[in-house]
This record gives sequence, C-alpha cells and structure tokens, in this order.
Amino acid sequence: MKWEEARELFPNQLLLVSILNYHYEGNKKIVDEVAPIRAIKDEEANKAFFNAEEGTMVYHTGNTDFVIHIRKDPFMKVRRRY
Repeated sequence: MKWEEARELFPNQLLLVSILNYHYEGNKKIVDEVAPIRAIKDEEANKAFFNAEEGTMVYHTGNTDFVIHIRKDPFMKVRRRY
C-alpha cells in the first residue's frame, strides 16, 4: 500500500513496515509503498527500531513523507591508489 494509505489506517503511531518500493532523490531514499507489519508502542520503539530486519523499518505515521537520509560513514577510511 502507499505510505499515504498506511498513515490513514494507523494515524499518529509508530509503525513497523516492510518496504516494498522506493526511489532515490539525491542523498534521500523516498519510500513509496509499504506493507504494515504492526503498530509499535512508544516504550518499545527503540528496541523495535534497532531489531528491525533488513527491508523493514519503524517510522512514525505523523510524517507526511517516508524519507530515509543516506549518508556515508564519516569514520570510514578510503584508501586511494595513485
């Protein structure tokens, strides 16, 4: 379902979703379609967020758009060959 539909079904809640479809805009991953798994209670949010499996994410339905900001690891060393 579209993110807008998930927001309507689960208003103002944290939601564990499976990400089905997305696209990139610069350094942002814009999620277009999700499959809701379950609502998350506020007290379970951190645990659910850090235990989310690949392809799933905890996100709040109060957000109009489902945006994941992509950043490169600032502590990663890159070895250059000349």
